[in-house]
Amino acid sequence: MRELVQEMPEYDFLYLGDNARAPYGNRSFDTVHEYTLQCVNRLFEQGCRLVVLACNTASAKALRTIQQKDLPLMEKGLRVLGVIRPTTEIIGNYTKTRHVGVLGTSGTVNSGSYILEIEKYFPDIKVYQQACPMWVPLIENNEYNNPGADYFIKKYLDEMFRQSPSIDTLILGCTHYPILIDQIRKQVPPHITILSQGPIVAKSLKDYLLRHPDCDVACSRSGRVDFLTTDDPENFDTHSRIFYGSEVKSKHLAL
Repeated sequence: MRELVQEMPEYDFLYLGDNARAPYGNRSFDTVHEYTLQCVNRLFEQGCRLVVLACNTASAKALRTIQQKDLPLMEKGLRVLGVIRPTTEIIGNYTKTRHVGVLGTSGTVNSGSYILEIEKYFPDIKVYQQACPMWVPLIENNEYNNPGADYFIKKYLDEMFRQSPSIDTLILGCTHYPILIDQIRKQVPPHITILSQGPIVAKSLKDYLLRHPDCDVACSRSGRVDFLTTDDPENFDTHSRIFYGSEVKSKHLAL
């Protein structure tokens, strides 16, 4: 959200955090689809014409079904995009060894979405995946700066590079993980490229709207940014400052 607003400040944005049911990482495909579709529908009801699933697990487990089965039954012109494809489309520009590591939730890793998407664009790239189930809880509970967090950061990175010492590019395949980027850099050699999705997705969305003027013209522009949460707004606002970088004032939305 921060990167989208910085890249496209003239547009109106509405953020919905399903904090009452997050994280989605270990939930089944059917559950993730159900929860994601509920959120998407509520955003459409609020007047949004284009929804970005700012979650790798939702993008991996729900996006395709929503696009192929749910959207055709809805009002014409509504769009839903994910965060996995924009990263996989450009990954070949960064790796020299053609060995790429994906750090993600168990749900994202088990879906195999990164392997499938990268294969479409760069069949010569070998993809290695590593689930990092402790990273989101560390961030959510504001424990990521404590010494204990370093153990779990190093643990998963060591497991990743044991799969292939030739990995030269890491994808942070969860929108929480950029919070850990400084600690991750300390644990990997300096030549390793670490890709955070925010800037990539923001540029990709801007390009998408340029290529789809019918969708672009339907998006309102007054520079307004609103936040909704399915849980306690005060708690949401406190945690959101970590990610957004400034004060957040949200409202509760019941699903």
